[in-house]
Amino acid sequence: MAYAVREALAAFRRAPVLTSLSAAMIALSLFVIGLFGIAAHNVRRVLDQVESRVEVVAYLRDNASTDAVQLALAEVRAYPEVLEAFYVSRDEALERARQQLPEFRTLFGELEVNPLPASIEVRLLPGQRSPEIVQRVAERISAYPFVEDTRYGREWIDKIYLLRRIAGAAALVVGGAFAAVATLIIGTAIRMAIFARREEIQIMRLVGATDSFIRRPFLIEGLLTGLIGAGLALSLTYTTYKVLFRAVFELAWLPDTWVVAGLATGGVLGLLASSIAVRRHLREL
Repeated sequence: MAYAVREALAAFRRAPVLTSLSAAMIALSLFVIGLFGIAAHNVRRVLDQVESRVEVVAYLRDNASTDAVQLALAEVRAYPEVLEAFYVSRDEALERARQQLPEFRTLFGELEVNPLPASIEVRLLPGQRSPEIVQRVAERISAYPFVEDTRYGREWIDKIYLLRRIAGAAALVVGGAFAAVATLIIGTAIRMAIFARREEIQIMRLVGATDSFIRRPFLIEGLLTGLIGAGLALSLTYTTYKVLFRAVFELAWLPDTWVVAGLATGGVLGLLASSIAVRRHLREL
């Protein structure tokens, strides 16, 4: 193993341009993924905050009986998706409007008849606030005959989930394209290294060296190249994050698991590229 590590490090000195280019391409691909990752992570945080306020509001008819409403409340609270449900009377709704809409406080104070309906407000459990689940709960509540209408902000919920999916897909597509280019460059670097050392490799085979022994330095070279590229990408991503954090708006940094996964991805990418190149080109010698 010591021999393999020495040979791998020597390869950096023999072909610094190709090695640097390989690491740079891996860094660029992971940097792009990192930027989209920051965007996706912060969109997810915003979505989580919005989801915590997601609720279904069922507006009741004026002739809804108290017994029927209380029975419905008990049934709704038993839904597996529901965190809590409570009844809001017409007077409570008017008082809320006065507090939350101060610009209409004078108007509300002059009303002789309360125009606001009573309602049932339903809050959902964490993990049970996707558009599909919220819609399903709203439809079940709408089935009660004394419910006139249900609202849950379907349009903006759908848009936020769509934004998160777009951010994740863009990171995979753009980052994957750069990763493919990086793989080709690493493969080219390994192929040139094998070609430059073809006579040495042939002599090693004559004295009994196995293919696994010959491949080992090239695999370590690819692994180190990938790790260097991943480390560079992490530095660039963090620098960009700090600039945006200070100059534009507050952002959250990536979770530790994502950072570790990014570093591991760089190493695996370099190892995989060199493994494919070595296996293919050793057959030609």
